[in-house]
Amino acid sequence: MTSSQPSSEPSVVTDPSEWDEMGPIDYLVVEFPHKEKPGTGLPLFVDLVDRGIIRVLDLAFIHKDANGSVQRLKLADLGPELAVFEGAESHLLADDDINDAATAIQSDSTAFLLLYENRWAGPFAATMRRNGGQLVASGRLQVQAIIAALDATAQYDK
Repeated sequence: MTSSQPSSEPSVVTDPSEWDEMGPIDYLVVEFPHKEKPGTGLPLFVDLVDRGIIRVLDLAFIHKDANGSVQRLKLADLGPELAVFEGAESHLLADDDINDAATAIQSDSTAFLLLYENRWAGPFAATMRRNGGQLVASGRLQVQAIIAALDATAQYDK
């Protein structure tokens, strides 16, 4: 990792001619229990953007106080490494998405909701679409569940 800030402004796809070249789109909600700001992994996130592995489409931070009240946080207030993403919005995340994310987190916690393009998969996805392929199912396995399954398997192997 060589940079704490992306080397160029984050881009949002606004030109319809670019849509056919886009990679798969994913979202994440990551919670930081009992914190007002996110943890120290931000430089790793910035590095993914810098290297063109992902493209940020929308990024929102929320804080749920001890009473359950939710507030959307300004990126610039969370530190200089995130201020660079201010204004990088596709407007695909609606207030309902923010509210849904807020219901998933604990009180007295901060979380981010990230909508991103997997740019690394763009050429493959575009080629498949041009050849008539279409995504008919998608999913993600939770790391914690895989680790628990591997632990259980290791116990049976003994």
